[in-house]
Amino acid sequence: MKLGNDFEISVIVPTWNEAEQLPRTLEAVRANCGRYEVIVVDADSTDGPPRRAEQFGSRVLISPVAQRACQLNQGASRANGDIFLFLHADTLLPGNAFKKVLGALHNPAILGGAFVRKFDSRSVFLRLTCLAAEIRNRLIGWHLGDQAIFCRRSAFESSGGFKEIGRFEDLDFSRRLGRMGKIATLRPPVITSARRFKKDGPLLRTWRDFLLTIDYLRRDPAAWRKRESAGRPGLTL
Repeated sequence: MKLGNDFEISVIVPTWNEAEQLPRTLEAVRANCGRYEVIVVDADSTDGPPRRAEQFGSRVLISPVAQRACQLNQGASRANGDIFLFLHADTLLPGNAFKKVLGALHNPAILGGAFVRKFDSRSVFLRLTCLAAEIRNRLIGWHLGDQAIFCRRSAFESSGGFKEIGRFEDLDFSRRLGRMGKIATLRPPVITSARRFKKDGPLLRTWRDFLLTIDYLRRDPAAWRKRESAGRPGLTL
C-alpha cells in the first residue's frame, strides 16, 4: 500500500454527552495538515455534540447503541480512508499526529499502533502511570483507546474490528492487532483528560482499574461484572 499526498486518514470519534470536551478535540484534529475526514458517532446525546461536530466540518452518525465498540465499528464501516484513527472525545492529538502516523506506516510491516499518553493533570502519580504505560507499549505493544489507536483499513477488516463488549474493546483490539504484525508507539504524546480520577483520586482509581484489568486478563466475567456493579470503572494504565 502506497502512502503519500493522496492518502486519507479517517478519524473516528465515539461520543455520548461530550459537548464540553468535543470542540477542543476537533480543534486539535484540525490543526493537523493533510487529507482527512472526521466521523463523529454519537449515541443519541442530549447535550448537543452532533450540532457542534458539524460546525467543525465533521460527518455525524447516530448510533442505535450507546457502546463504544459498536460506535467505532459503525464509524469504520462508513469511513473512506485507508488509515483509521480512533480518537476519544476528551483526547487531544498533537499538531503533527498525521505526519507521524503516515511516517510509521511507510514501513509495510507495521499494521498500526498508538501514541504515548499524558494526562492534563499535575499529579506526579499520573505522570508515573503514563511512564509505566509507555514501557508497556514499547515492550508488548498493548495500547488503550485514549492513546489514539490507529491502523490500516486492511488490518482492521482482517481483524474483524472491535469486539462489541462492554469494556476493554480497545485493549482486546490492540492485542489482536499485535498478533497480526508489528505495532508502533509514537511521540509526541496525546493529551487526555484526567476527569475520571476526580471522584476517587488517582491512586484508588488506578488500583481499582488494575484489579478490573486482572479480571479481564484472567477471563473472569463474574468478577468483572461484580466490580462494574460496584462502580469501579475501566482500565487507565
